[in-house]
Amino acid sequence: MKTVLVPSRSTIRATIAKLMHQGDASLPQAAKQLGISTRTLQRRLATAGTSFSELVAEVRLDTACHLLTQSDLSLATIARRLGYRGPSSFSRSFMRLMKIQPAAYRRQQVVGMHGKRRRRGRIAQQG
Repeated sequence: MKTVLVPSRSTIRATIAKLMHQGDASLPQAAKQLGISTRTLQRRLATAGTSFSELVAEVRLDTACHLLTQSDLSLATIARRLGYRGPSSFSRSFMRLMKIQPAAYRRQQVVGMHGKRRRRGRIAQQG
């Protein structure tokens, strides 16, 4: 039997993030990028107790949180970048996972950043 090197979870997540940014975070594309077959990737993820769709959801949520707090991108732009059909499907998904609306999360995180508040693309001390 041929030995196949298994990419790490972080490598798979990085591949998903890269493909998501390119607009095609599919299992076949990820397997191709990683140099393994689709079925091998599925088996390895199952052995690790996860699935490709779970990793995609993790990457989407991590990226959403990052973009909401570190950028001024609109919800529509973030939704599009993450592969959602639109801002409403992004908001529903975010709300289901985080129990807070994306816009409220953005306000909460930005104001909570060490007593600082963002204004027009830069951070200013609250006074």
